[in-house]
Amino acid sequence: MIPAGNVKAILSTVGLITPEMRRMVEEQRLGFAATICEDGTANLSPKGTVTILDDGHLMFADLCSPQTVKNLRANPSIEINVVDPVIRKGFRFKGRGIVVDPGERFDELLERFTSGSRAVRDAKARIRHIVVMEVERALPLVSPAYDEGVTEGEVSARWEQYFQELWEGRRRS
Repeated sequence: MIPAGNVKAILSTVGLITPEMRRMVEEQRLGFAATICEDGTANLSPKGTVTILDDGHLMFADLCSPQTVKNLRANPSIEINVVDPVIRKGFRFKGRGIVVDPGERFDELLERFTSGSRAVRDAKARIRHIVVMEVERALPLVSPAYDEGVTEGEVSARWEQYFQELWEGRRRS
């Protein structure tokens, strides 16, 4: 049995982000970050740059997130949800967010947003801060559609058809 005081140290060395979570985060282009405002209300903000930093941390670029940054400076609690809209599954990551201001560490992290799958156009001019999230808990998100006994293939087919019809309707209008 592991003494309670040693659990956090052991968990942080193991890392909470599994290969399946990594694949989902890197595949999806939109996540949502929830923070807590000064008045105790929730602030939910879309994030198109969520990426994996390492097995225990996510990060995203602050392109236009003054409220998220303000909230994290006052209260580091954050939850990031990343969901595949076709299979209706994903992950919720809970933890602490740290705002990285311009400087040496910022410049190191900024490189992740200058090329590759999370490249931001004109990143050096547009990114104000980078938020690094220490993942303390990671949980699966699964649509209630699966409660009906349907398979992932059936859910996927239903949503693929929905999006196809949506896009075709938009092209016609």
